Amino acid sequence: MEMKMSCVCLVLGLVLLMTISSDAEPHGAGHPVQCCFSFTNIKIPPNLIIKVEKTPSECPKPGYVVTTPKNKFCKHEINGLAS
Repeated sequence: MEMKMSCVCLVLGLVLLMTISSDAEPHGAGHPVQCCFSFTNIKIPPNLIIKVEKTPSECPKPGYVVTTPKNKFCKHEINGLAS
C-alpha cells in the first residue's frame, strides 16, 4: 500500500513539474490574440467608445472590436454605432 501511494505522489509531482515548466501559450505562438467569433447588433453610444480596432486578417471572420469602459464588443461594421 505504501509503494502505491509513493508512486502516485511521484507521478503527481512530475505532472505538476511539467505543467509549471511548460512553454505553452494560451493562443499559441504566432496566432492573433483578438478575433471575433460572435457579433452583437447593439447600438453603442459614441461617447462610451474608448477604442475601435479592426480584427487581424488571420481571423476567420472579419470585424471590429469596440472597447467601452465596462466591456469589449465585436461588431461586423462600425457604422452600426449609435449616433
